[in-house]
Amino acid sequence: MAEAIRLAKKGLFTTSPNPRVGCVIVKNHQIIAQGWHEKAGQPHAEINALTQAAGEAKGSTVYVTLEPCCHYGRTPPCTDALINAGIAKLIIAMQDPNSRVAGKGIQQLRAAGIDVQFGLLEAQAKQLNIGFVSRMTRQRPWITVKIASSLDGKIALANGKSQWITGEAARTDVHRLRARSCAILTGINTVNQDDPELSVRYVQTPRQPLRIILDNRLEIATHAKVLQKPGVSIFTTVHDSEKIHALTEKGARVVILPSSTGKLNLVEVMTKLAEFEINELFVEAGSTLAGALVESRLVDEIIIYAAPILLGNSAQSMLNLPELASLSQKWLLEIKEIGKVGCDIKITAKLI
Repeated sequence: MAEAIRLAKKGLFTTSPNPRVGCVIVKNHQIIAQGWHEKAGQPHAEINALTQAAGEAKGSTVYVTLEPCCHYGRTPPCTDALINAGIAKLIIAMQDPNSRVAGKGIQQLRAAGIDVQFGLLEAQAKQLNIGFVSRMTRQRPWITVKIASSLDGKIALANGKSQWITGEAARTDVHRLRARSCAILTGINTVNQDDPELSVRYVQTPRQPLRIILDNRLEIATHAKVLQKPGVSIFTTVHDSEKIHALTEKGARVVILPSSTGKLNLVEVMTKLAEFEINELFVEAGSTLAGALVESRLVDEIIIYAAPILLGNSAQSMLNLPELASLSQKWLLEIKEIGKVGCDIKITAKLI
């Protein structure tokens, strides 16, 4: 199963919106075939492994990181292929959280006389597909907020200048996180201030994540760098036909979410992103939007790259959160990992 998970990781940058899945076929104590899911619309891991087995899978034990699908989606059911191949035993890391499967695949295989077990290395398999699990069970993406800061918790000078606080190694690491994400989200203030591309450039990837811009009043300039490549969705509360036409001509998708306050409802945004099949959402935004996401209890984890510098009291803080009346109101986090990336410290923390 560890080998199957290793294979599944090969699809880290490519399988979206599908889960990352690996499969290993064993017969007479020997691995006879293996496969992994490479891209949505292409064969699943089980099919790739069965194809490699070339008819030798009868009586074998199959290890797969996710419960085989039992419905027609972009591809036919994997359960039918496993049954037709005559496998004797199936060991699954985790059940599929998709309601169209969710145990039904296991039932179908057992009904066909196959010995099915599940739960082996389940935690590792779930971590690999944490966004897919979130979308299926909570109807919203797994949301990670990235922050580059000084040791005194500042993300930019008072005038907004922030390039570059962290070192090159940290920036490369951020691009790896971008590459595995389905989409990168930021706000209009960041677009206006930094004019970012929000693309993956420092690591090789066959797929660019989508870019999501939250723009309450549809202020984005049509010449913004983020609009120069396809794959942009702009969320707004206003219906400006002329501006929308100009943006769609640039290839952007404009999503209007009416609001009586003139501000986007962040919960509604995340629900809509789940409908767009976004599993993992990577947030690179200023302190206002990042703080609003935390305050709305939408953030799952925060990754902080802390540079060995101090920027002083007048610099901008990392999160704009409301003042607390007592320490009992503090925001609680669980530190998951601490390490060094180049000269900077990387802290991964989960909100509790």
